[in-house]
Formats: sequence, C-alpha cells, structure tokens
Amino acid sequence: MSEAKNKDQEKKAGYRDVIRFTFHYWEHKKWFGIAAAVLMMLSVVTDAIVPVYTGRIVDAMTGHGAGDALAWSGAWAAFWGFTVLALLHQVFRLASMFCWNDFAVRNLYRIVTDGMHKVQRFSSDWHANSFAGGTVRKITRGMWAFDTFEDTLLMGLLPAFTIMIAVTVMLSVKLPVIGLAAAALILLYCAMSIWMSVKILAPKFQASAEQDTRLGATLADTITGNPTVKSFGAEHREDSLFNTVAASWKDKTSHAWQTGVAADAARSVFRMLMTSTVIALTIWLWKSGQATPGDIVLVVTTFFIIGGYLREIGMHVSHLQRSVSEMDDIVMFWLRRDDVIDRPDAAPLAVRAEPRSDMIVFDKVGFKYAGTGHALYHDLSVRIASGERLALVGPSGSGKSTFVKLLQRLYNVTEGRILIDGQDISEVKLESLRRAISLVPQDPVLFHRSLADNIAYGKPGASPEEIVAAARKSFAHDFIMTLPQGYDTLVGERGVKLSGGERQRVAIARAILADAPILILDEATSSLDSISEHYIQKALKTLMEGRTTITIAHRLSTIQQADRILVFDQGRIIEQGDHQALMAHAGSHYKKLFEMQVLGLIRDEKDAVSEARRA
Repeated sequence: MSEAKNKDQEKKAGYRDVIRFTFHYWEHKKWFGIAAAVLMMLSVVTDAIVPVYTGRIVDAMTGHGAGDALAWSGAWAAFWGFTVLALLHQVFRLASMFCWNDFAVRNLYRIVTDGMHKVQRFSSDWHANSFAGGTVRKITRGMWAFDTFEDTLLMGLLPAFTIMIAVTVMLSVKLPVIGLAAAALILLYCAMSIWMSVKILAPKFQASAEQDTRLGATLADTITGNPTVKSFGAEHREDSLFNTVAASWKDKTSHAWQTGVAADAARSVFRMLMTSTVIALTIWLWKSGQATPGDIVLVVTTFFIIGGYLREIGMHVSHLQRSVSEMDDIVMFWLRRDDVIDRPDAAPLAVRAEPRSDMIVFDKVGFKYAGTGHALYHDLSVRIASGERLALVGPSGSGKSTFVKLLQRLYNVTEGRILIDGQDISEVKLESLRRAISLVPQDPVLFHRSLADNIAYGKPGASPEEIVAAARKSFAHDFIMTLPQGYDTLVGERGVKLSGGERQRVAIARAILADAPILILDEATSSLDSISEHYIQKALKTLMEGRTTITIAHRLSTIQQADRILVFDQGRIIEQGDHQALMAHAGSHYKKLFEMQVLGLIRDEKDAVSEARRA
C-alpha cells in the first residue's frame, strides 16, 4: 500500500462520512425506521396540542358559574379531548419504540459483524501495527456509539424539533405575539446549545475518546503479555505505566464531563429566562384584554412541556457530537479499502495434480514495505517444481519470510507477478489461494477452543477419526490423551495452556489434516525436544511427499535433505543448490553459515567432553 494511501486512511471521518455510513445501514429495513420516525412525530404533535385543552378547561370553568350547563359540557368536552390526546401520545410513542427497537438492533448486528468481517481482511501490515485490544475496543465502542447516534436523532432531536415547530404554529394561531416571541427564543436557545456543543464540548469529548482507546489498548497489551511481565518481575513497572495512561484518561474525561455540567447550567438559566419572558408577555396580554386565563394556562403548560424537550436538546447535541467522535474508527474501517482484496472477476485457484516444472513462479518480482525508502526485492525470479523441497536460508531481514508472505498474498508485489500452477495469484480468490497452502509457523497461535477444533481448523467438518489420525502422525495424540478432557480440552488464549512443543505438534497435525498441495514450514520443529523432533521430522518427510514444500530454515541442520537451498542476503538470492553442492564450494556463503552454526557447535561439544575427561 502506498504511503499516500496510508496517510489518507489515517484521516478522521467527517460528518459527510458519518452520514454516508448511517444511510448505508438505514437503507436496510428502512421502512421500520420511517415508521418509527412518523409515529414519534405524531406522538410529539399530540403532546404539543394537549395544552390547548387544558386552557379550554380553565376558560370553561372561569367564564361561567359552577352550575352553568354550557360551562359544564364545555369543561367535559375539553377534558375528553385532553384524555384522548394524552392516550394517543402514549400509543404513538410505544408503537414508535417497538418499530425502532427492531430497526436499531438489526443495524447494530450488521455493524459489529461487518466490522469484524472487514478487520479480518485488513492487510498483515495493518494488523502488525495495531493493538488487538484497541481494535476490539474501536469496533464495540463504534457499535454502541452508533446506537447512541440513532437514539439521539429519533428520541432526542426529532421530538425536540417537532415540538418546536408544533408549538410555534399552535401559539402563532392562538396568540401571534407569543408565537413570534417563542420562535425567536427557541431559535436563540438552539443556536446557543449547538454552538457550545460543537465548539466547546466536542473537542474535549473527542480527546476523552482518544484516551479511552489508548487506555483499552494498553490494558489489553499488558494482560496479553502477562507471562513476560511475570518472568521479569515487572508488575510494578506495568502498574506505573498503566496508571500514567489511566491518569491521562481521568484528567481529560473529568474535564470533558465538568465542562458538560457547566454548559448544562448555562442552558438551564436560559430556559428559565425564556419561560419567564413568555409568561410575563402573556400576563401583559391578559391585562390588555388580548388573552384569557385559559391562555395563560395554555402558555404555562406549553412551556412546561417544551421545557422538558429543550432541557435535553443541548445534551442531545453533545451526545450526537460525542457519538460521532466515537464512531470515527468504525466509520474509517468501513471506508478503508486495502490493496490486498479479491478482484471483482477473481476465480478460485485450481491446483492440478499433474506435475510441472513451474508450479510456483516468482516472475521478476519487486517489493517494498510501505514506509520504507528502498525495495527489498528487485527483479526476483524463482521457479519451483511440483513436489520440490525448497529451503530458504539467510540472516534476519534478508527476505526469507517476505518470500512466503508474498506467496500467500499477505502483501501485493509492487512489480512483476507470482504464479501458482500458471495462475497469477493476484487474479484468484484469496480464500482459495490460502487454502491451497498449509503453514506451520515457528510460533503457532491456537484459538481458545478445544484441541479437536484447533486440529480440524484446516478442514472444517473433519471426522473424529481423521482428527485422531492427524494427531497420531504429528505425535500429538499421546500427550492429548493424558489431558483430563482429551481432545475436548480447551487450550487457553493463544494456546497458553500448552507448552511450545505441544502447540507445535497441534499445528503440524492441523497442517496434516488440511492436506494442501503447498506446504510452508517456518522451522516447524524448533520448539521440540530432540526425541520428538526425530519423530516429527519423519512425519514431515511423509507429509512432504508429493507436495511442494518451502522451508524457512533457522537451523541449517534441518534442511540437509532439501532438493534446493536458496541463500538470501538483503533481498537477493546470492547462492542456490543442494546441501552437498553448496558445501563443496570453498567460498560458499552457505558453507560459512553452516560451519559457524553446526560444525562450531559440534567442536564446542567435543571440547566440553575432552575437558570433562581430563577432569
């Protein structure tokens, strides 16, 4: 991925992005959302009309004597009008909530599943530079922020703006002067609330959200690395680091919350002045004969009702702004477009059984990691035959691991192409490509699931007999049967309940069961004791038969039987050949590495034995 694209994807989501994101999810089952909104507006309109009937009750009671039949019937008519409107208000509101709950839950389900789907497919480079705990926090926080965003719009701002319009129209019809004054004061109040929320509160809550992400990521990183913390006795050091991060979160969050309280106090004072103003104006109209006692009750009741909506409008705008800030990461996940994706016309990779001399081809491949100033590979060409056992050796950073990462298309090449069985891997479906390759890494990661589930991961639906057979071939069966629950034993997060050697054997069993035509071994026996390694090497030898195998070798003693060895140095292949041919060359770089690593150890061992005998 280019540096320009990386920088572009580091930008914050804007309001336009949030709106696009929102309508993308609202489009699904949109009629539920529309029905909820319409029912909510009807509920608010009926609530706005209620004061008209309270005013009529007062006018009926004050305009005539207590025994007057006309007053009696007028009061009861106004009472039943009030009762019906209050009932309709509740019915419309409940119906709205039922529709909205179904609509909102569906949206949250799609957001969290889409977020997980998207993040799983981000490039290896992205995952290497992201905290797992922070990513989880961003997805779940974004989901709940969207819930707040939706609820604020439907149950907060929509009712508030609806009642503002309804009340202004109703008062303008009944008392034009009051209606005009109410409209001006409401607009002024809304402008002040929005300005405070956007200009004062938003930056503070955004800073709080960023610290919240950092807090979650730091906590997850420390807990994940707990074995390392314990091995160095670093609990107090990690406590101090986490306390520093938590203190920063506390300061920023406390400042944001206290600022919110101050803003709410300012809005409360303005609402009190607004209500006092319109009541005073109505009393003046009554004195001049332009308003009745019922009109005073109408205005007072109306502003008690609208006060409840306006009291929270600033809070709603604050919640809206905060939810937009907290949705930033999930929206950017949604907007992000990685380079390593399936093409629209991608077809499944088909690896045929017929042998060929060019089963895997690196054709003039060039590659550089994003953010680096130089290319690791330039014009790299390699042909690997069907069934060939290829080994990659060289110092760290020489390009061995990158070779197999490009083959798995964890990254895209920047020049040239890579072919498997004559098919350009950039033009085939990623899932089919990676299913054609079994990987046994140096440090295998297992899921916190049963041993049976972990072994069968490469072949979903494998029978218990197949799982046991694969475990026997990898010499994992015996240790599994010593566990209390056997194959049903949960292995812990990342397989922490197992030793390194046990994890390695489970990973080998998983590769055996996957039965892919291409096998990648990243020093697959490095964590085993000598006796287990002997048997595992025999099992791997059987597994490699008929398969194209690429071994990343850290210990050169394990690759002496390879058909061909590629010696890497700074992204170039400086030597290639089998073990005997490379060792026969006096100035061979491979020979120097081998003697330094293997023969040197043997000499050291002989010297130790001689010294022991002399003693």
